[in-house]
Amino acid sequence: MSTRYEIQDQQWRLIQKLFPPERKPQGGRPAVDNRWMLNAMLWVARSGAPWRDLPDTFPHWKSVYTRFRRWQKAGIWDKVLEHVSLDLDEESIMIDATIVRVHQHGSGAKGGKDKQAIGRSRGGLSTKIHAVVDALGNPLRFELTGGQAHDSVQGYKILQTIELTMKQVLADRAYDTNAIRSLLKEHEAIPVIPGKKNRRVKPKYDHDLYKERHLVECFFNKVKKYRRLATRYDKLACTFQAFFNAGFHSRMACLGLKTRPSP
Repeated sequence: MSTRYEIQDQQWRLIQKLFPPERKPQGGRPAVDNRWMLNAMLWVARSGAPWRDLPDTFPHWKSVYTRFRRWQKAGIWDKVLEHVSLDLDEESIMIDATIVRVHQHGSGAKGGKDKQAIGRSRGGLSTKIHAVVDALGNPLRFELTGGQAHDSVQGYKILQTIELTMKQVLADRAYDTNAIRSLLKEHEAIPVIPGKKNRRVKPKYDHDLYKERHLVECFFNKVKKYRRLATRYDKLACTFQAFFNAGFHSRMACLGLKTRPSP
């Protein structure tokens, strides 16, 4: 079986200490190695296949899913994302959003669509991923909302939680709102945001610097290489978010981007 989805030795050494030790056997079978389990999870993320279709070369699908959920509840995936996103170039930040379609298997979770970040937009049921990246295109944070949520509304909430002082903020004209511009002015940040067409007085911005905004688009392109992220099959928003963290780490490492050295 092809090993192109599996994590390499150098990549594993960077993150292996973030995962809890395998449970010691108590009269039963020994616990499966964490790396083998992670490879199985990455195969599901990249292929987009259901858990039950996991090949026999990996551990049983239920064992893999159980550990995936255990790590999600323990916040392991958040730690992995934080760990590989250091050495950031925060001279400027970029914010944008992208929509992914929700498969029919992804609806019907407890709590309803709003709680699970599912909404109805022009293309049907969808989830919107709002992301903030640094000047190198590496993520600072992201949020999930229903597909109908406007970029600027959630973008304003996210920018409120980020250190903006003296930074350049790159975004497309969907983020050209008075509220966002006032927030940036309050923090002495420099907006690199083109004005909406209905503005009578067009704001000035650095056209050359604005061209760098393609890096946030490249970020979305990288993570959507994983079919489990390009289409949402997961009912729970927390599960989809965990796949996002896991898929981004693997893609980031494969591209040779900066990662934090092992502690």
